[in-house]
Amino acid sequence: MGIDYYAVLELDRGATSDDIKKAYRKLALRYHPLKCKEPWAPKRFQQLAEAYDVLSDPMKKGIYDKFGEEGLKGGIPLEFASDNPWSVGYVFHNNPDKVFREFFGGDNPFAEFFAEDGSEVLLPFGGPRGRGALQRDPPIVRDLYVSLEDLFHGCTKKIKISRRVMNEDGQTSTIRDKILTIDVQPGWKRGTRITFEKEGDQGPNIIPADITFVVQEKLHPKFKRIDNNLLYVATIPLGKALTGCTLDVWTLDGRLLNIPINDIVHPKYCKMVPGEGMPLLQDPQRKGDLYIYFDICFPKRLSPEAKTLLKRILLP
Repeated sequence: MGIDYYAVLELDRGATSDDIKKAYRKLALRYHPLKCKEPWAPKRFQQLAEAYDVLSDPMKKGIYDKFGEEGLKGGIPLEFASDNPWSVGYVFHNNPDKVFREFFGGDNPFAEFFAEDGSEVLLPFGGPRGRGALQRDPPIVRDLYVSLEDLFHGCTKKIKISRRVMNEDGQTSTIRDKILTIDVQPGWKRGTRITFEKEGDQGPNIIPADITFVVQEKLHPKFKRIDNNLLYVATIPLGKALTGCTLDVWTLDGRLLNIPINDIVHPKYCKMVPGEGMPLLQDPQRKGDLYIYFDICFPKRLSPEAKTLLKRILLP
């Protein structure tokens, strides 16, 4: 199950824009790490920020309501995208303080922790963020949803992150955007990890966190990937299952395969087509195999004459 942003904000799915704002205001003040000292408060505060970041934006909210977290973060099929395709999946910038500041603006209830220009005052040695010793922030891990076509061909993904950067005075910081570039290689699999070292928030006595993206495969309408192989389910009528046929299968690189099926196709039958799977990471010129399974459609009704003829043929 994906993240339920409504549950995070303690709302139901019929919540209005005002309901969402009121819920975030109440919960963000309650669980802000400067106020709530429970060890789980930072994570709860970040969940609230991500939920508000999505549900307060009409486009993100609309996609989330219709397609869920996977559609929001992985991208939606182009046929559903109309004139405003969601071509790049949503990635939360991992900066709940930015959401908090933008929400409260000048009416910031924690104003004593911020400088006049709106930048955060990072209090060293005993302050809310200071520890007196150099510490490394824990790594930030995010999913990167990639289509099978992009994993087949390779592609370049550009991801914008917002992070806290120290100012020259060494005491205040500002939020700045940065573009991270990921060169997806043909043959990458689910679980492939790409790490950008020390690209997290900066601060005194802090070693910035590494940001790691973990490849996740988008669902494909035709193929399912198993290791380096592809699985495809063809729907054929019973007559062709018994007498043979030729299957037309479009590949991920746009070629049309004409695959002869000369065997009798039974429910457990599988046709293997060598070399028509996913590229091998070590040698993209080599590929796995394509396995074709069959969904056999039986006739809904038969005339008495057809039944008699089939009995003569099949039950000698």
